[in-house]
Amino acid sequence: MFLRRNPVVRLLLPLAVGIMIQWYVQAPFCISTGVFIACMLFFLFMEKQSDFSKLKYAGLQGCVMVLAAISCGMLLAYSKDVRHKQSWLGHTYNPEQMLAVTLKEPPVAKEKSYKAIAAVTYIMDSGGKRPSSGSIIIYLKKDSSIRNIKAGARLLFNKPLQEIRNNGNPGSFNFRQYALFNGITHQVYLTPNDYSILRGKDIAVWKDLLLKAREYVLRIIKTNIKGKKEQGLAGAMLIGYRDDLDKDLLQSYTNTGVVHVIAVSGMHLSLLYWVISLLLRPLLKKRSARWLYAILVLCVLWGFSFIAGGAASVVRAAVMFSFITIGKLINRNASIYNILAASAFCQLVYNPYWLWDVGFQLSYIAVLSIIIFYKPVYNLLYIKNPMLNKVWQLAAVSIAAQVLTTPLSVYYFHQFPVYFLLANMVVVPVSSVVLVGTLMLVMVAPVKILAAITGALLAALIWWLNTFIERMETFPFALWEGLQVNVFQAVLMLLIIAGLGFWLIEKYKAGLWFALTGLLVFFTIRAHSFLVAGWQQKLIVYNAGNYTAADLIWGRQYFYIGAEELAENKMLSAYILQPSRVLHRVAGTGNQVAAYKNGNIVLFKNKKVFFINSPLKKARGNKKLNIDVVILSGNPRLYISELLEAVNPQQVVIDGSVPGKKAGYWVKDCRSSGIACHNVSENGAFVMSLD
Repeated sequence: MFLRRNPVVRLLLPLAVGIMIQWYVQAPFCISTGVFIACMLFFLFMEKQSDFSKLKYAGLQGCVMVLAAISCGMLLAYSKDVRHKQSWLGHTYNPEQMLAVTLKEPPVAKEKSYKAIAAVTYIMDSGGKRPSSGSIIIYLKKDSSIRNIKAGARLLFNKPLQEIRNNGNPGSFNFRQYALFNGITHQVYLTPNDYSILRGKDIAVWKDLLLKAREYVLRIIKTNIKGKKEQGLAGAMLIGYRDDLDKDLLQSYTNTGVVHVIAVSGMHLSLLYWVISLLLRPLLKKRSARWLYAILVLCVLWGFSFIAGGAASVVRAAVMFSFITIGKLINRNASIYNILAASAFCQLVYNPYWLWDVGFQLSYIAVLSIIIFYKPVYNLLYIKNPMLNKVWQLAAVSIAAQVLTTPLSVYYFHQFPVYFLLANMVVVPVSSVVLVGTLMLVMVAPVKILAAITGALLAALIWWLNTFIERMETFPFALWEGLQVNVFQAVLMLLIIAGLGFWLIEKYKAGLWFALTGLLVFFTIRAHSFLVAGWQQKLIVYNAGNYTAADLIWGRQYFYIGAEELAENKMLSAYILQPSRVLHRVAGTGNQVAAYKNGNIVLFKNKKVFFINSPLKKARGNKKLNIDVVILSGNPRLYISELLEAVNPQQVVIDGSVPGKKAGYWVKDCRSSGIACHNVSENGAFVMSLD
């Protein structure tokens, strides 16, 4: 039986279940602790029993083991949640207090500010200073003084913190949860007058060395490789540094299905492992040098992983290759499923919230997919020519990896790259050469002539690679967009693939019936979702920062009303507008509003929507307009009392382009007048059904 041959898998699955239970249920610490202690006492009791009793109650022991793993997962998730620490700043902080923080990373340049993650060390007030914990995001106004702020710098300020919140737009990324998984709960924007820099630097020696090593590598890349795009790609591929990566280029790699070559992942570490193993292979011939081989390989792998930022995909690969290396050392070849499960188990013990990390999920599912489907796919064709056979092997790996990753990719990214096979056939070998070449560049950097030649060759190769990807993105039907599946549908897709796999590979007829049943359920759910989408009628006012943005949805079409700059900006539109449109399964008609306009009033499905971004003109006579929704935007000189003299609104919506203070005054005035008011900056997007 599979689970008996792979015991770590039996522990991994209940551990993951326990982590999810704790996050979604938030069980008290005493419950999970009590269950875990009871399980341990049971095992101590069984240890003193006879072999016959142990065999008799083997099933019960298995159930208790599962329960122990679940409770262990719950304890891990509880202990990792920063909100459960007594010293967490959220328990005692108030806006009048001063905070002392330490920067955990160098400030990164953004469009309008510098961004850094900082750890809170002290809370100060008239009663003295108290140790505190937790992390915050600091946005620093762009200023020349920022050059003096490095990782480990200690800042003191008393500007009020703001809790991290989601923008509340339908279908948008849950940034609050993502930040919380990383122990980050608040944010603040500071100008040079808001903070002071304390003396000294608070950073661990090993982390300081790693940051200096990363800066050294980036300096070599920027010195020897010409071109911003080329430098950004080289830094991202070698050490996972994405801050210099061109955003449009990153989107091109995503749309063509080869973004995995940019993210430092198992592929990069496998190449490094192969190179190091090749160089150190002579050590394996001597029994006395085997330990030296293992130590050197592990030091290189983990050193590279830490310099690359310790991403989940890199750590996963490092743990897996560590087990393989140790297995070679003791002459044992463990099951690849056991190795994979063991690496996942170790990572979740270290950080249980990696279970929700998309990179973590995709990296494991891709490796599992290759393990299961590579041989069946490869055996579909027999090619005698050695060169063509190598090409087919690469194609088989790409196809095999795509089998199980497709449901997750569609669920998270709502798209499918049609030419993924062609892109991978070209990009994977070329990017491997780029990666090895960049490693060589770092090694030969002291010899300036060799470094210059290597850098020039790399720049040319990366330019060609980027050009190829950007042109492939423009191919007809290159990207299948707008795909929307929920969690249940994604799981159904995986189960359908599993059923077909058992039927085709293991020759189990039951697998075919299982897959057909899953297909029937999947398409029934999908047909129902399209039917519901065809009847929908909604008004959505987005939380779009300083922009006005609204969609009028009728069936599977939307009519956009708002700032043209937002609609034409690909990055902003993809972040603010597109998730909602994918969620509601709608297609647009451009920026034209296909509804009757009367001044600033839009009539839609017998509903009157009044857009106001300027002072109201005094109405003639005493007749008021009956308005269903009034949308206030911009910064008009307007009092709610003046608004009520002109119209009778059922609902007032204040969009994100309104200054915070003015929005606050309007909300108070609406409440005092008994009018429903929704401030999108505070409460997220406004969604109203027009049925």
